[in-house]
Amino acid sequence: MRIGFFTDSYFPGIDGVTYTIKAWRERLESRGHEVYVVYPESSHEPSENEIPVPALPNPFYKQYRLPIYRRLSTLPELDVVHCHGPATTGLMGRRYAKQHDCKSVYTHHTPIEDYLIRALRFESLSQRVGDLYVAYENRFLKSFDCVTASTSRIRRNVDPHQLPVGIEMNVFEPQEERLFDGDKPVVGYSGRMSTNKNLDEIVRLAEACPDYRFELVGEGPARSHLEAIAPANVTFRDFMPREQLPTFYSSLDVFVTASTCDTLGLSTLEANACGTPVAAADVQPFDETIGPKNGARFTYQDIDDMKRAVRECLLEPKETRPVVEAFSVERTVDELESIYGVEDTDESPSRVPTAAPP
Repeated sequence: MRIGFFTDSYFPGIDGVTYTIKAWRERLESRGHEVYVVYPESSHEPSENEIPVPALPNPFYKQYRLPIYRRLSTLPELDVVHCHGPATTGLMGRRYAKQHDCKSVYTHHTPIEDYLIRALRFESLSQRVGDLYVAYENRFLKSFDCVTASTSRIRRNVDPHQLPVGIEMNVFEPQEERLFDGDKPVVGYSGRMSTNKNLDEIVRLAEACPDYRFELVGEGPARSHLEAIAPANVTFRDFMPREQLPTFYSSLDVFVTASTCDTLGLSTLEANACGTPVAAADVQPFDETIGPKNGARFTYQDIDDMKRAVRECLLEPKETRPVVEAFSVERTVDELESIYGVEDTDESPSRVPTAAPP
C-alpha cells in the first residue's frame, strides 16, 4: 500500500510523535509498503519519500514550526492518509483523503488544549480557548474513517480504536553500561520540558530527598525556570540521541513523571522495557499503564506520597519488562495494517491482536 503520514511535528524536533512516526514507517516499509511523510519544512534534510510543507518559525516554541500549505497536486497517489495532528498539515491530509476518496486514519497523540490553557494567564480566557479547541477537534476527528489512541480515554466525542503507539522492544533492553557513579539512588526523567509535564514537582521532590541524585534529560520552554529553582542534587542534560536512551534508562534506579498531559507516556514504558520501575502520578494514562508490577503511582502534587512511590520502587524488586511486552511496536503495526485494510489482500501477514494495558 501507499501510505501518507501527515504530521505537524517532525525532525529535527524530538518528541514521542516524531519517534512513533519513524518506528511505524520503518516497520511498514520492511513489510513492503511505501510510506510518505508530509511535515513542516525545517532544517531537517528530507530523504526519499519525505515531503516538506513550507513553514514559518514558531515564536512560542522553536522546536515546532508553523506549516502553511502545499498544493495537493504535488503529493503522490496514496491508498491511505494517516494524520498525526489537527493543524495545517493534518488538514491537508484530510482534504487529500476527501478529494481522492481514500482511507483516512487519525492518531490522537496529545491533548493540545492542556498546552493552550497553560500558555494563557487568565483562567476564564484559558478555559474558553480550551473549550473552543476541543469543539474544533471533535468535529475534525469525526471526519475520519478511524481514530486511534494509545489508551481507552481521550476526552473526545469519538469511540477510538485502542492502539498503543508501541515500544521498540529490540532497542529498549536492559544495558550493562552505567552512566552514573556513586552510591546515591538515581531518579530520572527524559522528555519534553514544558509546563504540562510538571517537572516543578520533580524539583520539589529533589528538595525533599537530598540523598537522591536526579538526572533530568530534555529541552523545552520550562527548562530555564527549572534550572533556576532546582537544588544542587539535580542535573539537567540536553536531549540524548535515541540510541543512548536505553543506557540512560538502565542507569536509573527509578524513572519518575508527574505529567498530566500524556496519552500513553512512551518514555515510562521504554524505561520499563529497560528494567527500570516507574513512579507516576495517579492520572490518565498512568492509571492504566503503571501498577504494582512495573512501578508505583502517587497522588498528584502530594510530595509525601511521591516520596513513598519512589521509595517503593527502590525497595521492592519489580520485573518490569514482561509487563510492557503487550505494547510492542510489532503488535501495533500488525493492528495498523488491519486498520488500513491489508487483511483484504492475499499477501496479508498473520495478525496479533492488540493487547489490553496491564
